[in-house]
Amino acid sequence: MESSTAALAFAALGQETRLDLLRALLAAGPSGFAAGDIAARLGVSPSTLSFHLRALEQAGLIAATRQGRSLIYTARIDRLRALLTFLVDACCDGDPSRCGDLHRLFDPLRETARMQPPTFNVLFLCTRNSARSIMAEAILDSMAEGRFRAFSAGSDPLPAGPLPEVLAQLKGLGHDVSGLRSKSWDEFTGPDAPRMDFVIALCDTLNLQACPDFAGTHVTAAWPLPDPAKFAGSPTERATLLNELYAALHRRLGIFTSPPFGTLDRMALKARLDELAQPLAAGARA
Repeated sequence: MESSTAALAFAALGQETRLDLLRALLAAGPSGFAAGDIAARLGVSPSTLSFHLRALEQAGLIAATRQGRSLIYTARIDRLRALLTFLVDACCDGDPSRCGDLHRLFDPLRETARMQPPTFNVLFLCTRNSARSIMAEAILDSMAEGRFRAFSAGSDPLPAGPLPEVLAQLKGLGHDVSGLRSKSWDEFTGPDAPRMDFVIALCDTLNLQACPDFAGTHVTAAWPLPDPAKFAGSPTERATLLNELYAALHRRLGIFTSPPFGTLDRMALKARLDELAQPLAAGARA
């Protein structure tokens, strides 16, 4: 990080409201807050909040993504880590032993920034957790390469488990299906559940399928896809539709997991999710 960039960031933080704002966004984690929620939490007017949000955005410390009609703001952990690492690199002229216990606080940040790429948890949701979300979980697992962990769940999981034809298709395409099962999204709401970076709903809203109420779970993106349980026709026709569904998911997840930059950034991935949702919302199959 350049000194001028660091100076801009520290200048942005040198104001009490902005410092409180950033701390609130850090507490919110990947889900972030809408501007209205932030204003209510901090007790400031929308115009005042807009001024401080703009200052933090210009300093690169927060970012906003659009969700429906709202802008959702999140803290940029990567930039904060780089800012702290900038300070650590100057500690005692590169000799940590002269800095007392200070290096113990920052060494993990430095090592994480330099050695460990981020790993993102992705949860796919649909009503029955028997086909679409199961497919997505299997596909992302095959692409993960240590960068993603895939999960799936439903609001009303099918007691019999995933559709047999879906499991047969996945197995035939080389996926490990031994761990795939239909499960309730309740498994991902408790204190011991893994924290999700992205939650993608796959309900077929285009064909009037009601997306379940996930009881406050922050849905990062919506990809409306047809429900295989409603596929009609001969076995050959159903197999063709399943293949088309698999191909659509595989193509979009392939784009999502292969961004044109060296390191994965959550906000850039969120923007890519928004872009990928648009063709699906328009009813495209490809």
